[in-house]
Amino acid sequence: MKYPLSHALVITAFYLIAVGLAGCSGKSDAPLFLESKRKGGEADAPVKDVPSDILSTQKAFSNVSKKVTPSVVNISTVSRKKIVQPFFEMNPLFEDFFGGPQTRRDKSLGSGFLISKDGYIVTNDHVVRDAESIQVKLSNDKVYDAKVVGGDPKTDIAVIKINAADLPASVLGDSDKLEVGQWAIAIGNPFGLDRTMTVGVISATGRSNVGIETYENFIQTDASINPGNSGGPLLNVYGEVVGINTAIVAAGQGIGFAIPINMAKPIFTQLIQKGSVSRGYMGVTIQPVTEDLAQSFGLKQARGALVNSIIKGGPADKAGVQQGDVITALNGTEVKDPSHLQRLVAEAGVGKSARVTVFRDGKTVELNLTLASADSAPKQRRDSGGGRQQGSDADQLGLVLDDAEQGAGVVVVDVARGGVAAEAGIQRGDLIVSINRKRVTSKAEYFRIVQQAGRSGGLTVLVRRGDASIYFALRIK
Repeated sequence: MKYPLSHALVITAFYLIAVGLAGCSGKSDAPLFLESKRKGGEADAPVKDVPSDILSTQKAFSNVSKKVTPSVVNISTVSRKKIVQPFFEMNPLFEDFFGGPQTRRDKSLGSGFLISKDGYIVTNDHVVRDAESIQVKLSNDKVYDAKVVGGDPKTDIAVIKINAADLPASVLGDSDKLEVGQWAIAIGNPFGLDRTMTVGVISATGRSNVGIETYENFIQTDASINPGNSGGPLLNVYGEVVGINTAIVAAGQGIGFAIPINMAKPIFTQLIQKGSVSRGYMGVTIQPVTEDLAQSFGLKQARGALVNSIIKGGPADKAGVQQGDVITALNGTEVKDPSHLQRLVAEAGVGKSARVTVFRDGKTVELNLTLASADSAPKQRRDSGGGRQQGSDADQLGLVLDDAEQGAGVVVVDVARGGVAAEAGIQRGDLIVSINRKRVTSKAEYFRIVQQAGRSGGLTVLVRRGDASIYFALRIK
């Protein structure tokens, strides 16, 4: 039987397709992908021999996450913030039209960790400050309303409370034993991502003068800390809390700060017990010891805190601390700088006896004092002297001076630009009260002391500026 050419082509095409399909069906047993033998498949893992220490480290991180995550909480707050409209608020009719200051409701997220089975939670003060409502979400997704027990803005630590029982409490470690290079693990709620875990190392300890809080002794870490991590725990490989994640350097990466748990424990203990924090108080004002000041005082290195004024009747005054003393140690702990001394005194406790080591006239002196409460510190006001300009030319330090009233010193009427005093930082209106620890009572006394002291080429000048007393080191050219 003969078929037209078109029919023959169709039959041929069907034949080829059938052969092709038959060929494809012959390969149907080949796998579409490779599955590891570790999951019951046929293929070997690309790396067969993983070093045991890597496996152990990986297992350690997993264990920390499993054990500690239940004690980490997510905190969400709602607060009311005033809308700033400076141009319109200058108009006296603003409130008539808009009904008073306009506000908006702000929502924010943070982290925290349980420290007790009955619902006490530690977090950052800035997480819950001014919050109208606070909600806490646990790892089992249960949500509780929380109330603020107390907050301390000077250390950025707060305690909140939820009504619950049999909760998984965190275990607190010893932050004093931390060493640079040790593992650091952060768990928190960055950007609302529940219980995110990041890993890094301890980059540094004892960071101060960062400008974040009044009392600073931060742990620095490169474990990723982001908005929402605030208040969450920083952990060691044992799952112990060694710090409270607090801040990041926005302009950099891998620079985060945490409050050491040893510093935080007395703070949140006081917050739980009485809702506020009391700190020790010496009754002095202090300033840093610069290289020039250290040399002028005869110190081998620029460390410690220089006492520039004494509060009359305060603990330091009663103990015999003098203006011009350099406090080098407190209770045997070497003082690095004024902020370090401030923290040591605050942590020492109200009513506690303290041993103060000072450097005075080239000698080390030991003094004992009893710390008072910082809440009882008087608001000192000092008269800056006033004075009147005599029209005299600047002296060798670049100063134009006048006698203060009642022999209180000499007033700086003017400061010559580029002079020794100007370079050191002395300003118009300052009251010079002593030079090289010798009291200045008049211009005549000032010139006599400067002339005598000038032979050595260096002067230590104590000035009173408003409520503050400040030491300056000057070098006569």
